[in-house]
Amino acid sequence: MIKWWFAFLFVCGVCQMPVQAQEWGAVSGKIIASDSQFPLPGASVVVYGTNYGTATDIQGHYLIRLPIGKYVLRFSSIGFESKMDSVEVLSSKTIRLDLVLNPSLLEIDEITIEGRASTQAGVFELSPEDLDAIPAPLKDALRALRVLPGVVTNNELSNQYSVRGGGFNENLLFINGFEIYLPFRPRTGEQEGLSLINGELTNGLTLYTGGFPVRYGGKLSSALEATYRKPQRFGEPLRVSAYASLLDMGLTASSSLLSGRLGWSASIRRAQARHFFETQDLKGQYRPEFNDFQAYVGYTLAPGHEIEVLAMRADNTFDLDPSGRKTYFGTLSQNEALAPSNLKSLWIQFDQGNKERDAYTTQFGGVRLSNRLSSWLRAEHDVSVFKTIETEFLDLSGTAVLFQVDLGSDNPDNGDGLFPTGSSRQEDAADNEIQVDVATASGRWYASTTNHALEAGWSVRQFNFTDFLSEKSVVVGRSTTGEIVRIVADSLNDEASFNAWQHGFYVQDAVDVLADEPGKFVVSGGIRSDYYSFTNEWTLSPRVSFAYILNPLTSYFGSVGLYHQAPTYRELRGKPEIGETILGALNPNLASQRSFQVVFGGEYFIPSKRFFIRAESYVKRISNLISYDIENVRVLYSGENDADGLMYGLDLQFRGELVPGLESWINYSYLHATETFKTSFLTDHNQGTVSRPSDQRHTVSLFVQDYIPSDPTWKVHLRTLFGSGLPYTPPIPGPSLGNVVVQAPGDRFSARYTRFFRFDMGVSKTIIPVRTNSQLSMELTAEILNVFDMVNTVSYTWVPDVSGIWQRIPTRLTPRTFNLRASIRF
Repeated sequence: MIKWWFAFLFVCGVCQMPVQAQEWGAVSGKIIASDSQFPLPGASVVVYGTNYGTATDIQGHYLIRLPIGKYVLRFSSIGFESKMDSVEVLSSKTIRLDLVLNPSLLEIDEITIEGRASTQAGVFELSPEDLDAIPAPLKDALRALRVLPGVVTNNELSNQYSVRGGGFNENLLFINGFEIYLPFRPRTGEQEGLSLINGELTNGLTLYTGGFPVRYGGKLSSALEATYRKPQRFGEPLRVSAYASLLDMGLTASSSLLSGRLGWSASIRRAQARHFFETQDLKGQYRPEFNDFQAYVGYTLAPGHEIEVLAMRADNTFDLDPSGRKTYFGTLSQNEALAPSNLKSLWIQFDQGNKERDAYTTQFGGVRLSNRLSSWLRAEHDVSVFKTIETEFLDLSGTAVLFQVDLGSDNPDNGDGLFPTGSSRQEDAADNEIQVDVATASGRWYASTTNHALEAGWSVRQFNFTDFLSEKSVVVGRSTTGEIVRIVADSLNDEASFNAWQHGFYVQDAVDVLADEPGKFVVSGGIRSDYYSFTNEWTLSPRVSFAYILNPLTSYFGSVGLYHQAPTYRELRGKPEIGETILGALNPNLASQRSFQVVFGGEYFIPSKRFFIRAESYVKRISNLISYDIENVRVLYSGENDADGLMYGLDLQFRGELVPGLESWINYSYLHATETFKTSFLTDHNQGTVSRPSDQRHTVSLFVQDYIPSDPTWKVHLRTLFGSGLPYTPPIPGPSLGNVVVQAPGDRFSARYTRFFRFDMGVSKTIIPVRTNSQLSMELTAEILNVFDMVNTVSYTWVPDVSGIWQRIPTRLTPRTFNLRASIRF
């Protein structure tokens, strides 16, 4: 715990550095609509004549830091008349300035805003401009999360993510308040396709990395909220955007009808990343096809009363006819006399007709009714249905041969200088399907007074899992007498259905403690209760958080609370043994995992540079932990409350504008994540304190935006990701028959993968027609992904040589790749 206290003291210190605090002040207030008295979230507040400003939060509040002096502020929101007001900023004071905006049929210009980072504990945001600018293989919002503090980095192919030491299955995802889900049983990252969050529709992402409020329940690690844009409701003409690249394409449109009472938006995406996947060591005929369609409709029934509909369908299919694989590994020496080179190679030849096919078909529909009951009370009620069918077909068999490589040979790729040192043969077959149906009904009430923001809500959810499993893995070799033998390493053939209910209730209140200085000190507290029918368990989760603005330059924030995650089908099922049925493996005595979390942090604004320094430290203690293993991106739970966990760490961020209007940042995260197994679950391989699968000690992410000062239409976007090696469990020899040896798990997570590092770069040119009244713009982008061609490893396979020593063969991620993209908006 010494490291935890050191982190705490560091956060306190970094937020008190003296930088001419007396020369700055702040302006805060609330913006509401004149017709409905609704608060206006997302309204722009900018210094007139500049692009420096901020935006209001969900309650319509804003805070902008400025040097002392007199200013004219411009207040605007889509569908409302803009207003200007003057204010004098005083040294180390926060001036209150509230505004009421009137509805308008006029179109409001888009404003570039700054200062999007939240002053709440563990909350980070990404704007739609950031999502669009981050260089990445596919335009996928979830893959952009890797540039945020606390997010573990190790695989550019997957949209799964881990936050502050949590697992892939410990994150909540919402679109416009509707909960959605990632694939339930992916095997490798390239199978997953596009995530359901469409960056072309979103108005921004908010990631709660810890300390999230009680309105979010059911998970331990994080909550991600994607807010889709509501089309302009006051005479907006048709707006269209489209993009196409070597890997993907998309089309988005939005408009309003009926004098602005009806607004709609729709988007279609398609990705065929064959060129990207073919850069891997595994060769064959790749046929990935990822498609999705999403639509939003909002209709104003009467002032203050609105109905919204969100619908989506996604079809992601990954087909592969593998032919072979050549992987070189080992060491190359620059001084053979001191340390000889030891280069090896693995060649796999797949049998004719081998095939892999993975498909994910997802449908979602949600309806919400929002009602403003009075100037201080509003309510929301919604229902939604989520359905996904995941199928997996494997028919793979092949022979793997290990070679020692002679560096003096002409061309090892043609077989020159290769000396066989071992071989193995394996056959894998699977024909699996899982169908998941989730039906949800929920409601929320919001009440606001002068210094209170009350919220209460309920939810009822039904889960239905239907699982068909038919899979077998066979190792083939020869006995000591020379006969061919076959050992079944893994086999399961069964089907099962599983149903469960979840109920949840919560209440919370945010209190503005200092009535004479609104927004300076806000304390939020709440409690939620959840019930899970399969285990007949009630949980209670109290949580408290605070945000304190010491002065216009310095703010502190923190939270403390309990979090519970009820076991759903994947945790309950665990890993059935050979011959065990799926239903027989379900554990009805499994309790919810429980996490006690403390977060403390602060943020300091450097006026001379217009940069922010942000630091957060945290600690999590988990009881009733359900341990798990990871195979590539597949999570395999033990099905038992077999351990306790401890995670603590520190997240640092340095954020600001290197050039006016474009925000850049660099993050550093330290994490220590361990688990200790209970006495009844101890084995020879999990003694003492063991690293968790997500224990990435050091993570660095960098996102830089720049443009040519003389021609801002030329922009450069850089993304750097670094992560120290994640732990894995090395194998030891298991059952054997003759010369055939099957792997068995060794000491749990006792070894580590090599570091992960990649540098991605994009250069774009924006083309705007000469006509000043035209809304048409075009952009051409060239991207180099993994610029330095770094070799990154996501997993290992193991093949014994002739002496019986297991050789570790890396499964590598993608090398350097080029992509071209064109987009148009009008």
